Amino acid sequence: MSTDQRTITNPPTLHDPTPFGYSHAVSAPGEQVFIGGQYSSDATGSVVAGPFAEQVELAFDHLLSALRGVGLGYEHVVRLGTFIVDHDQDKLQILGKALQARFGGRLPAQTLSGVASLALPGMLFEVDAVAVRP
Repeated sequence: MSTDQRTITNPPTLHDPTPFGYSHAVSAPGEQVFIGGQYSSDATGSVVAGPFAEQVELAFDHLLSALRGVGLGYEHVVRLGTFIVDHDQDKLQILGKALQARFGGRLPAQTLSGVASLALPGMLFEVDAVAVRP
């Protein structure tokens, strides 16, 4: 039995967002769970500096840990907020691959914000989420 009760809607009056790594609208019955910003950090919260791609991978690993901590997984995520320092097309492609690897064709709604900096020096990427507990 699948726990994925999300309904993904990409209206034909809007562009196809899936090549860009998101869906226009996602709904799901249940209790909302809010996951705070996850980034490339060690056990003390210090930034694990490294290339952008490595920071994205570690941030998504932490997101999954936070989701599992409340008994959920990627299949429960309905919305992502992503923040990229000095956003460009190369970074967008890296993010797109990471999203496809985790969500496949069931992409959550997403807002991507290009920013000058994040909370701590060395942070290049941060992701937060809204999930729904069925």
